[in-house]
Amino acid sequence: MSVSEQRVLSIARLPESSLVAAATFMADYLEEARALLSDDAVVTLVVALPAAGPEHKDWRTAIARDLAREYAPKRVNVAAGAPGKSLEEVLAYLGNAPGVTGHYVEAHD
Repeated sequence: MSVSEQRVLSIARLPESSLVAAATFMADYLEEARALLSDDAVVTLVVALPAAGPEHKDWRTAIARDLAREYAPKRVNVAAGAPGKSLEEVLAYLGNAPGVTGHYVEAHD
């Protein structure tokens, strides 16, 4: 699979509080992710989120895991990081790693 076949749902901002950020994702972006995954042309989806502290890891991992299970055999991952080279490298890796699904991956500069 090439990066060009990968769909990315980019979310530029979320609240700093992990609880509020999770609720915001569920209310504002979950249905968009599901709509993308329901499209027969979409085989791989990466939800790209802004960088956040370690208190966000659990809900982000749950999103990746649960969407991947629900939409298998499609691949779903969540990536986080500031826009730039590191995040682009993570997206490129995920686009070329057909066995990777259901993971939360953080890009670090």
